[in-house]
Amino acid sequence: MQIKPLTTTLSALAISAALAASSGAALAEGLTITSWGGAYQTSQDEAYFKPYTAKTGTKITQEEYNGEAARIRAMVESGNTTWDAVDVDAATAQQGCDEGFLQPIDYSKFGGEAAFVKGSTFECGIPTIIYSTIYAYDADKLKDGPTTLAGLFDTKKWPGKRSLQKTPFGNLEFALMADGVPADKVYETLKTKEGVDRAFKKLDTIKKDIVWWEAGAQPPQLLASGEVVFATAWNGRIYNANKQDKKNFKIVWDGQLMDYDLWAIPKGVKDLAAVYKFIEFASSPEAQAAQTKYISYGPALLAATPNIAPDILKDLPTAPENSKTALANDPVFWGDNKEELLKRFNTWVAQ
Repeated sequence: MQIKPLTTTLSALAISAALAASSGAALAEGLTITSWGGAYQTSQDEAYFKPYTAKTGTKITQEEYNGEAARIRAMVESGNTTWDAVDVDAATAQQGCDEGFLQPIDYSKFGGEAAFVKGSTFECGIPTIIYSTIYAYDADKLKDGPTTLAGLFDTKKWPGKRSLQKTPFGNLEFALMADGVPADKVYETLKTKEGVDRAFKKLDTIKKDIVWWEAGAQPPQLLASGEVVFATAWNGRIYNANKQDKKNFKIVWDGQLMDYDLWAIPKGVKDLAAVYKFIEFASSPEAQAAQTKYISYGPALLAATPNIAPDILKDLPTAPENSKTALANDPVFWGDNKEELLKRFNTWVAQ
């Protein structure tokens, strides 16, 4: 039996220790995940980040941004991708694929695209939450309120001001659905000149009664003051007004316009497998159901819904009772037509 020199043995031990230390340092680096801040990122911290760290020991460093796709693109183009996963909106998920700065998603790791709410999956983004633009009224002031989208445009039965967001997005879709166009035909209709004309003609019927809003906090304030009888809004804003400010605002879910936030992976991440492991955890039924305890957004994963308590589910866009007539936002349509429709909308508003 050959005996190795002591110096050789000590050298091998030193190398092993160095490798172990290097491996430990790599683990300690963990993941950097970027989102939108505020109550939304707090809900992610409680439902995803803290539980994942507790389960795996992986350190998660959180960063915030304002949804700027340019920041992700610049990072990737510089060859120094420091964000491992980013919460993006539908438009950025589409843009990131088209421009090549986001990684295509392998949906086989998540049960396939059919495991998620129809229309919510993207080639370069896996949906995490669903929120909606709806309209609401103050049930303390209006005892017999509407139950359908048509009520938003019915000034004879429900006279008074209506507050709409100052954008063509949502308003054109609402106008067509209120005018009788089925949800699954809305974007097909809007692709025609006649369809756009029809939407603006419907908006004409309430134009003199419109109070425009541009910040998400405005619709609850306008309803509370009585300045308007109806207001379109993001569902979370109405939920928060009811829960935190003890308002009695009633959401009309008919014709709600669903939108999504998605996990996206910038190209060039250092450990793609580790990022996928986190997203797999965050896309589990248990984790997505847990997030609804902290914010009134619905889970994109269909299997999460049975795990949500009934008293929470009733206030979510994805509740079966609320989503019967929902319309899913089409970011491809808006990507192709936004500039033209925005120009026409702004001209219409100014007339």
